[in-house]
Amino acid sequence: MLIVAGIAIGFIPSLPEIALNPEIIFLIFLPPLLYDAAFNISFPDFRTNINTIGTLAIGLVFLTACCIAVLAHFLIPGMTWAMSFTLGAILSATDAVAATSITKGLHLSHKTLTILEGESLVNDASALVAFRFSLAAVTGTAFVFWHALLQFFLLMGGGALIGFVMAKLLAFILTRVKGNDMVTISFMLIMPFITYLLAEELHVSGVIAVVMLGLGISRFSKKVFPDSIKLQSKSIWDIIIFMLNGLIFILIGLEFPYVLKNIEPDKVWLYVGYAFLVNIVALVVRMIRVFMQKGSLQRAFRRKDKRVSANALLDYKTSLIISWAGMRGIVSLAIAIGLPKTLEGGAPFPQRDIIIFISVVAVLISLIGQGLSLPWLIRTLTRQQPAGAEHHSAK
Repeated sequence: MLIVAGIAIGFIPSLPEIALNPEIIFLIFLPPLLYDAAFNISFPDFRTNINTIGTLAIGLVFLTACCIAVLAHFLIPGMTWAMSFTLGAILSATDAVAATSITKGLHLSHKTLTILEGESLVNDASALVAFRFSLAAVTGTAFVFWHALLQFFLLMGGGALIGFVMAKLLAFILTRVKGNDMVTISFMLIMPFITYLLAEELHVSGVIAVVMLGLGISRFSKKVFPDSIKLQSKSIWDIIIFMLNGLIFILIGLEFPYVLKNIEPDKVWLYVGYAFLVNIVALVVRMIRVFMQKGSLQRAFRRKDKRVSANALLDYKTSLIISWAGMRGIVSLAIAIGLPKTLEGGAPFPQRDIIIFISVVAVLISLIGQGLSLPWLIRTLTRQQPAGAEHHSAK
């Protein structure tokens, strides 16, 4: 409803065009959403499912980007490999905010929520790295695999280090001011933004830095904070996250009419068709990879691999829900809008309007199509599977 409302508002003739700065979008939305998810995620459950989370958040992101790139290169006229990979990178990361917002109250298993939220904590960073590399290829920068791999680990490792240091710093501050609830909560509200800005200023992953901050403070708060502060902090964060979620979906809808103006009218439905096919490819690749992961975990468990416990195993129901919940969202939209209008030499960025239009439509199709059908799918699977079946299948 929020997306449709945004689209409707965007078509009001007298409404001035709202230019979305991607850097501002990232700064406003990513730190609080990521920090909240990391703070509330169960660290033991995160560690138990780290194999699946890592597979989806890193390996699947690059696999999806490559598969979308292959489709775009051979299907869309004028799409070079570099531009095709740019489109793939934009649409490679899923948005767990959308999935968890839609599934609230549907009694998803704790494991499913942990995997979806854990994936979203890392996959944004993977997608942003893939986008940087594809953008470098479009601008003519030579691509060297080992250099790209080294840069990826530096971005991730540097972000993790910044987040770890900032978590320690925040813990040190909070132990000194824990008698003052207002000051304590204020520091917890502002630190995600400071951490994100610091990491980005140092050219490492701000996303990973905020995630590490959230995980670190979550473990610290359980030992130190009294229940009164936890309740106050939770109430404030719940309001912030609720408002940001609503604003995200309105902005996604609001951007569509402005993107539509830059597309030739006789090619609109053709590009909508391309966006639909991109979504199909992304969904199929995700389903195949999730079910491959399901089989891989079962084989490792039968070999008595100590890294895979019974609680880490995936059953059919969980695998299907995780596959279907892989919707695109605000990160894809912000990356797409952030495409530069010109190259370094002043030449216009090739196929920019087409890439943005396909990306925005793909996000809309993903959120509306999978979003409307996800609750139905969960209810259907819940009716089919008796209570305790998941635990039995894990055994």
